[in-house]
Amino acid sequence: MNLSQHHYTVNVTWTGNRGTGTSSYRSYGRDHVVRAPGLPELAGSAGPTFHGDAGRWNPGQLLLTALAQCHMLSYFHVAVNHGIVVTAYDDAAEGTMRLNRDGSGEFTSDTLHPKVTIADPAQAEPAHKLHEEAHRVCFIARSVNFPVLHEPDIVAG
Repeated sequence: MNLSQHHYTVNVTWTGNRGTGTSSYRSYGRDHVVRAPGLPELAGSAGPTFHGDAGRWNPGQLLLTALAQCHMLSYFHVAVNHGIVVTAYDDAAEGTMRLNRDGSGEFTSDTLHPKVTIADPAQAEPAHKLHEEAHRVCFIARSVNFPVLHEPDIVAG
């Protein structure tokens, strides 16, 4: 087993054909289903701005989710390495996407707002600084071409 490489697979199936395919911009639904072996299906769509279903996950939300999840899991890893015990973690992440004149779009930044509860109040300052290290080891943050900012709140439990 090669631990230096990991391969991921998903299947995305469009379910938004309303009978005429993509005959016009408003003639088709943006609904789709994301599948991966052994996991529940994920109902996806475009965001409401792009004629999608607000009741389904959209790609922007999923990108922001991947960043927030990766940062959290990376934070846990570095916390263990530094002997800091985390007892609770919650992140109200936000992302900003800019639409361009040519119809394309791109994220310009994401800001993570992790509220981290730690067991030892004396470790609040090092726990705060660990977010920088977690950011450096988060493979999702290292893979995007826009800033991922962090505004952590450390609470002693």
